Amino acid sequence: MDDTRSLDDLKDLGAGRPASDEVLRLYRQAFDDYGVRALWNWRDLEQPTITQALSIADSLRTEGNLKARGLAIQIEQACRAAL
Repeated sequence: MDDTRSLDDLKDLGAGRPASDEVLRLYRQAFDDYGVRALWNWRDLEQPTITQALSIADSLRTEGNLKARGLAIQIEQACRAAL
């Protein structure tokens, strides 16, 4: 069954929930690869929540290039799996 929850629904569900190891790995990769260019207005948190990781994915989509958008999709998929 496909997960049809919206990004806003996922953010609501992920509030206060720590990111899983996979989400955390992708979150760190986002800052390593795109921090200066696409995430210039975000701070790399030591223990992000799922909601914060999804917000980073949003920024990658709007501020990043095609590769950044691919990473955003991976982050979103990992967050869906963690919820």
